[in-house]
Amino acid sequence: MGGESGEILQRKQAAYTCLDEPFEIGNEKYGGQQYSQIYFARLHVAKTLLYSLIPLWKPELPVCTVLSLEEGKECVIVGTLYKHMKLKPRILDEYSKERSVIPLVKPHNFMDADDYLILEDEGGRVKLDGTVLLPSVYVTGVVVALLGKETTKGDFLVHEVLEAGLAPQIDRPLKLEEDKYVVFVSGLGVGNMTANPLQFQLLVDHITGHLGDEKEQHMAAQIVHVVIAGNSVEIPSEFLNGQNLASKDQSKLSDPIKELDILLTQIAAGLPLDIMPGPNDPTNFALPQQPLHRCLFPSSRVYNTFRSCTNPHCFELDKIKFLGTSGQNIEDMGKYSEAKGELEFMERTMNWRHIAPTTPNTLGPEGQIVRLISIPKFCETGVAVMLNLRNLECHTISFEAEFS
Repeated sequence: MGGESGEILQRKQAAYTCLDEPFEIGNEKYGGQQYSQIYFARLHVAKTLLYSLIPLWKPELPVCTVLSLEEGKECVIVGTLYKHMKLKPRILDEYSKERSVIPLVKPHNFMDADDYLILEDEGGRVKLDGTVLLPSVYVTGVVVALLGKETTKGDFLVHEVLEAGLAPQIDRPLKLEEDKYVVFVSGLGVGNMTANPLQFQLLVDHITGHLGDEKEQHMAAQIVHVVIAGNSVEIPSEFLNGQNLASKDQSKLSDPIKELDILLTQIAAGLPLDIMPGPNDPTNFALPQQPLHRCLFPSSRVYNTFRSCTNPHCFELDKIKFLGTSGQNIEDMGKYSEAKGELEFMERTMNWRHIAPTTPNTLGPEGQIVRLISIPKFCETGVAVMLNLRNLECHTISFEAEFS
């Protein structure tokens, strides 16, 4: 790329390592087991961690199981939280809806004032009481250690809570003397009738250095990576019901993907690009979502800078580690708990050390530094996010274009 003065600008580079292997599904086949296997494995790993923290937290108290609780005796118990919610959707509700004249109302949030928490370990379960552990904050699947005692009703009165807390900080290589940027964009929604295709084209031109004055082109030359975080296309649901499509409708299924490929090719021709799937994209629906098949991108896949990745997606750039999702885990937490916003939900996943707790007081931080980024839906806002690898500072870039 070149500036207005004729200066040739060289794009900066960053060392990249993909760490998606834990999320990749090989030849595994479903063996008919229930979700209990997932919860058992989660409890085993998290319990080992919490048991190592309890001696530093409450060394004077015994650690008990649910079945060994004694009334009035203060102790620590470790287990998985289960949140009883009467408004939570059930499969029988779906069955009855098909035979009901009056459709069932589906609320955006399934919380109710009567919700309560239960702690379950390998041997049993006990209902939790008190004001320390708020049902509005926690969701099913979180493993915690609780200090308290059994009441005369047989409940467990919680006095204090110990969560896993932030993972140990890896060595931070933040000794970069120059700015390097990563661009994050999500929710392109190519194919959405209300989306403005000019907005994304402006973004493409900006990050590839074909738009703006000399200052903006210098900024573009400092972009070392682009991550597209899910929901890149939007295909009408009536075409996804498994039925054969009429020839006149087949283009409505393929055109959004072709248009996306054209846009991605322009980026991949100039700099590294990772694309993650989302709930609207053509891949498996449940997490971990597998990479969008490369056959969908005949033009983009020609470039070795193009990578189709899993969701969640984990990678390193210049030894700085990134872990992200296309938002399903945070959206699901919003259905079963409350928070001030997406960033608070994201912070909870860090403290619970579980990226998606809804799927099948701590010891204090040790100086860990984590940058949480919530990416807006581009097709609605025209906003992308830029992260500086030198200092982890973020800023947004916004594009507006009239389109009729």
